[in-house]
Amino acid sequence: MQEEIVFYTNPWSRGGIVHWMLEELGQPYRMVVIEYGPPMKSPEYLAINPMGKVPAIRHGNSVVTEAAAICAYLAETFPEAGLLPTPEGRGDYYRWLFFTAGPLEMALSLKSANFTLSAEQQMQFGCGSCETAVDTLAQAVAGRRYIAGDSFTAADIYVGSHIGWGMQFGTLDRRPEFEAYWNGLKDRPAHRRTEEAIAKAMPAEPTPSG
Repeated sequence: MQEEIVFYTNPWSRGGIVHWMLEELGQPYRMVVIEYGPPMKSPEYLAINPMGKVPAIRHGNSVVTEAAAICAYLAETFPEAGLLPTPEGRGDYYRWLFFTAGPLEMALSLKSANFTLSAEQQMQFGCGSCETAVDTLAQAVAGRRYIAGDSFTAADIYVGSHIGWGMQFGTLDRRPEFEAYWNGLKDRPAHRRTEEAIAKAMPAEPTPSG
């Protein structure tokens, strides 16, 4: 019997990225919605993720946290889903998946907190300036349907989610490069199913995201 995938999430979290990944994967999974506050810091959940954050998955004896890592793990564990690029596209795949999870997200988070890095701090933090990080991402997607090779991969789910949410919530400018890339992804059936499921699960009032 195939090992169960258990997906821990909250509709106000980055779990939406993993939700989309799971829908593209085409494998059965069980979703566990965890509320912010005491439930997310409970001993039961801290045994899954000591950070007390979502998303996370449990697959058999394996526990994986961090949305980018979960996407990479699932793509490699279920290669039949076709969410890994060809060997020729692997360099771009890993590069942009982890660029977005690392330097880009750090730079955007610092900017949203109104924290401006000095030139020295840009080297210390490793993310450079926000402007450089965003320009780099724009160059990466310019004129490309997919971020790695000629087919849709897990990296498109992760990068695309950040671009879509960034434009929606104003952390990224609506550059032509971003809009063209996101428009080629947002109407995928798996993404639409994810959006509908998240909308149904949304509480009446938003809570801080994790």
